[in-house]
Amino acid sequence: MGPIRAILLPGSVLPAEPAYGALIQALGPDVQAVAKDLELYAGDAPPTDWSLDTEVDGVLREADARGWKTFHLVGYSGGGAAALAFAAKYPDRLLSLALLEPAWAGDWDWSPAHTELWRQYEQLETLPPEQFMPAFMRLAVKPDVVVPPPSGPPPPWMAKRPAGIRAFLRTFKTYDLDRARLAAFRQPVFLALGGLSNPDDFGEIANRLSRVFFPDFHLEMFPKRHHFDPPHRIEPERLAGLLRRHWEQAETAFQEQREVR
Repeated sequence: MGPIRAILLPGSVLPAEPAYGALIQALGPDVQAVAKDLELYAGDAPPTDWSLDTEVDGVLREADARGWKTFHLVGYSGGGAAALAFAAKYPDRLLSLALLEPAWAGDWDWSPAHTELWRQYEQLETLPPEQFMPAFMRLAVKPDVVVPPPSGPPPPWMAKRPAGIRAFLRTFKTYDLDRARLAAFRQPVFLALGGLSNPDDFGEIANRLSRVFFPDFHLEMFPKRHHFDPPHRIEPERLAGLLRRHWEQAETAFQEQREVR
């Protein structure tokens, strides 16, 4: 078995390197883990034709440039939605899928609570910039969770984030995530869920994915975490161990399937 190869997609706020630096260190030198920034932020503003397919194409280019015919894909929040879109379009390129609280997972079988939550997300687009980010963060956690305000001046990359988040919200309303192709995905799927995140959002997504899709599905709870202090930054050692086990099992299953053929 060769080195483990994985592409890691961040969410809509933190860039890839600070998002995944601690996790990559915890994974160790024998894992070739690439923290890939979103195509969404390649320019000064989101491309007018940007969608999840833009991110899918970016992952494909990254893997092809490295000569990776197959690899593991990890996605957090908006990057998790992009990872689902990639799994639907290019399942044969993936050895496994790992989702860290994906921000969206299709537009079917929503509960009334999830539908109401997304109505509130849509209302964010009317808010001025100074109110947008606090309101966006508030929706992602349980009502009693205190999300501390950022300390110090915002980093330069933060100026792009409200427009980027709005682009995600818009594409979620129109993107056709292929339910049938996701249902045909047979590789192992891992999902990490924070116990303090909004259950009507990420909890429902986790439950729906486990119920409708993915015969080889593993859910791991992080009781003290929420969407904005996620395990890849706050508990990287624990998550690294879980991911390594997930990946090793996936690669063993892949090798066994090749031998049978």
